[in-house]
Amino acid sequence: MTRPTPGGPSPAASGSATHETPADGSAAGPVIGAAAVSVRLGERRVLDRVDLSVRPGEWLAVVGPNGAGKSTLLKAVMGLLAHDGEITLGGRPAGALRPRDRARLVAYAPQTPALPPDMTVFDYALLGRTPYIPYLGRESHRDREITASVLDRLDLTGLAARRAGELSGGERQRAVLARALAQQAPVLLLDEPTTALDLGHQQQVLELVDRLRLADGLTVVTTLHDLTLAGQYADTLLLLADGRVAAAGRPAEVLTEDLVGRHFGAGVKVQPGPDGRPVVHLVRGGPTA
Repeated sequence: MTRPTPGGPSPAASGSATHETPADGSAAGPVIGAAAVSVRLGERRVLDRVDLSVRPGEWLAVVGPNGAGKSTLLKAVMGLLAHDGEITLGGRPAGALRPRDRARLVAYAPQTPALPPDMTVFDYALLGRTPYIPYLGRESHRDREITASVLDRLDLTGLAARRAGELSGGERQRAVLARALAQQAPVLLLDEPTTALDLGHQQQVLELVDRLRLADGLTVVTTLHDLTLAGQYADTLLLLADGRVAAAGRPAEVLTEDLVGRHFGAGVKVQPGPDGRPVVHLVRGGPTA
């Protein structure tokens, strides 16, 4: 899939994309930083001294073969896994942020979330507004309006009253993204946001994320298995292999036939798409020598 020319109404026009002011205010420098971050799961070192710097408004796609540590990196940034090294969010040490403050700064959509089977899609997405609801308080009319707008843009309005246990895999994935977008944090961490989506909904989701990013200056970090999608939408790529950074830079610098063939064990042909961004094709006959 090559990236279409952006079009359609700006999400900001309806107010749905306007994020809340982060708890720690704006900060100069990288909005996400990682220095020599390592993670061990049992006896296995899943991440090994990974460095990362994401500028405000940037879209970074983390790519790599299965088991490379992509999801682990996002979980470490969210504080869900213990790690060595330093992670900063909005210029502050991530460990110094209270959970509520972190949730106002970063929204996270995991790859395999647990959706309460009896909860409706609307109520699940509404959970994204939790960081803005006072303790012992209830959601406001504005919270519900924002949630309804996000559902509309993800083509979920017709499913708002459906229970999560009745959703297909693709519908579940869009519901998870709806919760993250309803949070309206200035940073989105999306772990495989196109998993289980058909071709049309893959494009819809990535186009929506891109429009939100451009309209409001959101910062986006995604993991993506599809290298062509990563190359079409992201500003920069981080290639992980065996828990280490194998390459980082613009899509054309990372998605080369040599790097992809070496780290994915696949025979590929990389060609520029209509907009010059790389498109990765599998070549019949097995991996390159």
